[in-house]
Amino acid sequence: MNRRPPLAGVRILAVEQYGAGPWGSMHLADLGAEVIKIEEPRSGGDVGRYVPPYGEDEDSLFFEAFNRNKRSISLDLTNPRGREVFERLVREADAVYSNLRGDVPAKIGITYDDLAHLNPAIVCCSLSGYGMTGPRSAQPGYDYLLQGLAGWMDITGEPGGPPTKSGVSLVDFTGGYVAALALLAGLHAAKRDGIGMDCDVSLYDTAVTMLNYPAAWHLNADFEPARTRHSAHPSLVPFQAFETRDGWLVVACPKEKFWVKLANRLGHPEWTTDPRFDNFAHRFEHKETLLPLLEAEFATRDTADWLETFTADGIPCAPINSVGQALQEPHTLARELIVETEHPRFGTVRQLASPVRVGTERPAYRRAPFRNEDVGYVAGELAGYDAAALAELAAAGAFGAAPAHLDSGDDPAN
Repeated sequence: MNRRPPLAGVRILAVEQYGAGPWGSMHLADLGAEVIKIEEPRSGGDVGRYVPPYGEDEDSLFFEAFNRNKRSISLDLTNPRGREVFERLVREADAVYSNLRGDVPAKIGITYDDLAHLNPAIVCCSLSGYGMTGPRSAQPGYDYLLQGLAGWMDITGEPGGPPTKSGVSLVDFTGGYVAALALLAGLHAAKRDGIGMDCDVSLYDTAVTMLNYPAAWHLNADFEPARTRHSAHPSLVPFQAFETRDGWLVVACPKEKFWVKLANRLGHPEWTTDPRFDNFAHRFEHKETLLPLLEAEFATRDTADWLETFTADGIPCAPINSVGQALQEPHTLARELIVETEHPRFGTVRQLASPVRVGTERPAYRRAPFRNEDVGYVAGELAGYDAAALAELAAAGAFGAAPAHLDSGDDPAN
């Protein structure tokens, strides 16, 4: 039996751009929510449209990776007629979702206090760099800045090396997930109570709270987080990257049973009863002795040999793949993590599926929208303007200077 997508019937107006915000709303769109991008026309819409290196005009692979399954309308919220269209849309929407500087939602009138008279159940979710309060609320915030400010870069990389950011934009991605979670919680409460609210989510809050247990250790026991050699776990030994004869792999022993299996596989069962290595605390205390012994063993065989040996025994391990190797992993393919959309400029675009799985039905995937592609559907069908009214709104500057891509109000599922 084919069921409707989990979020079918939910309409979200997304005043969003670039990475974190579009990332969060894309997963909601994949789950069936109708996500309508409100793009500011004077600046050319979402800046993600112009991110190099793989792009031309207003199309980029960066934009495609953050905006599939959405609709787009260029709408100038500073123009009275543009604001009029927006307010009509708010009356029939479930949420207004944004990722702007923390002080901007109030300035442009998209907070709950600004919109509750139009729709008392509207949920207004703001994802900003630093939140809507606090001394940094009016500052722009980006992933790289937050990785530095929140302490991540200070504890990442090899000891003695420079501060290092993660290889992907983890603050942006996790911030988008947190915003999506907050919005869904707000929607549940609004449906239950009939009253909406503001959701104040920030990249800063996300990054700081992800310090998690090292922060708890610091706050309660004066623990000082530090970089570890070969990306070692701060307290569990062994749990890190090891160099083999032809590459690298990660081996983890987060349970004592794994340490016993590992020592036996390496041909050193005596290590399991050695008082220096016989439990978590002792291995941590004597890691400067143990790790060189392990490294000498790992250097004697190829990565594939070790992986086969350890996997057969159930020892947690993994190769350190390149991005290309990760995308070709059999498990990547088995989990159907690579999906395709069709694009007039790029042809078949391959990208990664959402990891959010609800039920057994797989989402349908549609390319990201051209800027203002859905003006006919959004302003016409949803907001209720006829052709003459749309022309009048356009002449009044509600949509800005119209780009080449316009639809005719066809079925939004096409």
